[in-house]
Amino acid sequence: MTCHGDGGANILFGHGTHDGIGVIRPRLGLVPLLGLELLVFSILGLVRHWHWPLARSAVVLATPVLLAGCTGELSALDPAGPRAANLALLWWVMLAGAAVLTALVLALLTMAYLRPHRLAGVTAGQWIVGGGLILPIPILMLLTGTALVLGEQLLPRGEVAYRAEARAEQWAWRFSYPDVPGLPVSETLHIPAGEPVDIAVTSADVIHAFWVPRLGGKIDAIPGHRNVIRLQADEPGIYRGICAEFCGPGHETMQFRVEAHDLETFKSMMAGAAP
Repeated sequence: MTCHGDGGANILFGHGTHDGIGVIRPRLGLVPLLGLELLVFSILGLVRHWHWPLARSAVVLATPVLLAGCTGELSALDPAGPRAANLALLWWVMLAGAAVLTALVLALLTMAYLRPHRLAGVTAGQWIVGGGLILPIPILMLLTGTALVLGEQLLPRGEVAYRAEARAEQWAWRFSYPDVPGLPVSETLHIPAGEPVDIAVTSADVIHAFWVPRLGGKIDAIPGHRNVIRLQADEPGIYRGICAEFCGPGHETMQFRVEAHDLETFKSMMAGAAP
């Protein structure tokens, strides 16, 4: 994606509490997945009876595997902040839209095999108009509208109390704090929990990409250019970040830590570093 100004066009999706955006809690993401399983069951119900026990067992056994993939240190579907929760919401909405379209197509395909006489009167033109235009348009409009709303809300508008700078180089990240020049540059990003932080991202050599999956979207680090991304962690803890743009043979080792501290601890840390 292109980068302009503060890099808002290159961030994926997210928001901060100071932007007045609603927060979707992490575990709500399991609800659409269970709904998808019920949708699969309803489609399989159209298949002949002798297929049903095997199909049902396959779906039930696959559910724990699908749920296990929703968590982890680098899972964007296990958000730990409001911006990442927004991103996860968009993912689930897109999955639900794709599932509905797939279900409708599979239902028509099943009917064509099991009840061909019901579709015998449908002309080629009706299939093209109905299946190619009328069927997908409402779902695509919903997905497009959701993406536009969430994308507009993710932009880092207004001032925040805390700022940091992230400088990428082959193959490490260096973090500093423009408001606290006495704090030494380190490979760990320190932020306050419960507060939005603007991070100015740049690069010393080639294009990299800054990404903390559980806290927000990703943004490019471009030599000679500063892109700004706003992140926020709900709770104190340690979160993993990575370079999401292939940058050379050391790309896979270009990881970093984000430590979210409670607000008082963070203020004390910043005050102690001031000259």
